[in-house]
Amino acid sequence: MTCDRCKNQAAYTRKYSGEKLCSQCFSKSIVHKTTKTISKYNMIKYNDVVAVAVSGGKDSLALLKIMHEMSLTHSFKIKVITIDEGIPGYRNEALEIVEKVCNELNLDHKVYSYKDLFELTLDEALDLRESEKTSSCSMCGTFRRRAMDYAAKDVGADVIATGHNLDDTLQTFVINMISGDTTKVGWMDPDTSTNTIRKIKPLCEIYESEIVFYAFTNDMPFQSEPCPHMNEGIRTDIREFLNSLENQRSGIKNNLYQSIIKVSKVMKKSNINNKERKNCEKCGSECTGDMCSVCTMVLKLKANQT
Repeated sequence: MTCDRCKNQAAYTRKYSGEKLCSQCFSKSIVHKTTKTISKYNMIKYNDVVAVAVSGGKDSLALLKIMHEMSLTHSFKIKVITIDEGIPGYRNEALEIVEKVCNELNLDHKVYSYKDLFELTLDEALDLRESEKTSSCSMCGTFRRRAMDYAAKDVGADVIATGHNLDDTLQTFVINMISGDTTKVGWMDPDTSTNTIRKIKPLCEIYESEIVFYAFTNDMPFQSEPCPHMNEGIRTDIREFLNSLENQRSGIKNNLYQSIIKVSKVMKKSNINNKERKNCEKCGSECTGDMCSVCTMVLKLKANQT
């Protein structure tokens, strides 16, 4: 089996397109796809400082490698940020990997912990929650988004780049539909160029399986230990369901993704999700109520400490 582009030995077949690629041509195609997505959705502007959020997993490290290569020939700068949830025995390996990679690439790297920002680690917060109906992923996501906002401001970034891939988008969409949280569908448009805080997902049009192969074929180190809380939510079940559909009907993920983006754009233009923006009375962050979700959560958790 030969590569469709250079006629060398093929190493990967894209089932949804039938394209066969060698390792080198495959890696180039991932970089090209990412560059095309950034351009299509106006993700990065001239002279931007981009805070690349790197957890130590395959997606964020693949993103960092691609963004670093791009920054050498494009007019933007990179700062690397990592969020430490404070999960014992889990985050340490990732922090070491990220620090090593950043040293090799000569990139600035700063770590921001939940403990420093919210006076609680994730595990401490979970112990204080009133009910396990509030999932660990939900609580962690709320803290993480605020931590990244703080980190981006601290390093002087204009935009935050995360390693979310196409599969992540599909899973989030299904979760929102199942939970009845339809308002968030309008927030899934990859074009955030008009947002107050620009958060971009350059890998959003790439399958998770392709990022895995990209990481392996480029001999990239990444954290192998899964989050100990990953099976508490429904995301793993949805991932397996979507993967089974893709195995039976190649390309179904691409089709679903395109449909989601079309729906998101319609909802975004319709102003269905638009609410009056205010500033949190406690921390000053932008929100839709008198107090933001992070401050509300932290106050409830600390009340349970007493």
